[in-house]
Amino acid sequence: MLTVTCLHEVYPNPTDDHPEYPPEYEELNRAFANIQKDFGELCNSFVLLDFTLEEDGYNPVFYGLEAFRDNLAELLPEAEARTIHRLLDEEAREQLGNIYRDVGRRYILSFTIMAATVAAVPLPFATMPVLTTLQVSMVGLLGNLYGQTISPSQAAGVVSAIGGGFVAQAVGRELIKFVPGFGSAIAASWAATYTWALGESTCVYFGDLMGGKKPDPKKIQGVMQEAFELAKERFKG
Repeated sequence: MLTVTCLHEVYPNPTDDHPEYPPEYEELNRAFANIQKDFGELCNSFVLLDFTLEEDGYNPVFYGLEAFRDNLAELLPEAEARTIHRLLDEEAREQLGNIYRDVGRRYILSFTIMAATVAAVPLPFATMPVLTTLQVSMVGLLGNLYGQTISPSQAAGVVSAIGGGFVAQAVGRELIKFVPGFGSAIAASWAATYTWALGESTCVYFGDLMGGKKPDPKKIQGVMQEAFELAKERFKG
């Protein structure tokens, strides 16, 4: 089977999104026909695919995934075909997501401990840049776990999109450090809670991308709020 990718690069202008599959554009069809002619003796199946990044603006990000799955089902032995279908089945995809999240939590816990340690330093606002760097690094690492290679600036954008509603609380966390002893303990607890919740919601974000879904901001922020409330009990000082 030969897969032909980067379809959006030959879409006619202006085209802001994928058309209904399969795409019916003259220039694209002509290029695809030439490829089939050139490789016809080597392959007996051809599939159009376009896997893009979320920021590219195309939906779905895994365009042609179903056609790819169905072609594999025809080509592979029956047992292997069933495995592929199970892998792409919604229930199996959820189980796979749980496996990834369990692995991700090991990284999240490490960054949570580091964040609490840094936040415990009794210097108001001095530790905020360090905490931000830790959290951006955690998001980048989780992205790699889910097969999403992102730059530090992109990771910072994910942090801002998911945890932007907690800015006022972050400022309050620093202000409470003016209370000797007690203030630092509260700040450390809050930093641990926030970092854990950010990691949990980041796993959901990248899990959606890995599954070919466009992340829903309201859903991700809901996960963030729920994870934050649960983590407050876990990390309360």
